[in-house]
Amino acid sequence: MDLNGKVALVTGAGSGIGKATAVLLAQQGANVTLISHTAEEIEATAAEIRQYGKEGLPITADIAQEDQLQKAIQQTIDRWGRLDIVFANAGINGVWAPIEELTEADWSKTINTNLTGTFLTIKHSVPHLKKQGGAIVITASVNGTRVFSNTGATAYSVTKAGQVAMTKMLAVELAPHNIRVNVICPGATDTEINDNTQQRDLDRIKFPVDYPKGRIPLGEGKAATSEQVGQLALFLFSDASSHITGTEIWIDGASSLITG
Repeated sequence: MDLNGKVALVTGAGSGIGKATAVLLAQQGANVTLISHTAEEIEATAAEIRQYGKEGLPITADIAQEDQLQKAIQQTIDRWGRLDIVFANAGINGVWAPIEELTEADWSKTINTNLTGTFLTIKHSVPHLKKQGGAIVITASVNGTRVFSNTGATAYSVTKAGQVAMTKMLAVELAPHNIRVNVICPGATDTEINDNTQQRDLDRIKFPVDYPKGRIPLGEGKAATSEQVGQLALFLFSDASSHITGTEIWIDGASSLITG
């Protein structure tokens, strides 16, 4: 795969799936803008990218703040003059709680980061992608798309379902401009996102189900690695997927087929 001369933008690039994908893109020849709210993490990602002879541009920004995102994208254009690949990956798990305990603030924070942040990332990238075509990949989840058994994850699941709908709407709108839009739906993955999940009183609403042989049929029950998910994103950015758009792909070892 040859991405030499291509420019990519990755949100949530400081860790997990975003970092793994940014490094994979650089290994294939792309220069990468790295966006995260944690400066130290994206500086580390940029340093790793430099090992492959490519440039990582670390930018600290909140994707839910339009002015910050616009500035980050403009910095990308100022540096390289183009944008070819957009990985709208940043997101939070937020608060998981019974519906009557989920506050409007809890709801709004998750919606603003996961759904509005994705919208803003794509909205402000598209004018640059239209100049030569390109590819967009969104990170959604099994939750809200195949899995509805994680009771309490209402706000999170709504954002993930919304991202899939956004993908399909934009795939049609942007196809005449040679821009492909796809969405990946990871299951359990070895990222830090679960460390930021705030769970409240879920025992009261959890439906009791036992999986004596485990919840992930494939791969000896192990969660996916960030790099495995990144390899899927890389495929969707590449010419190998040149006729694929408007498609959701689950990467979960078949877990969603038994836990949904």
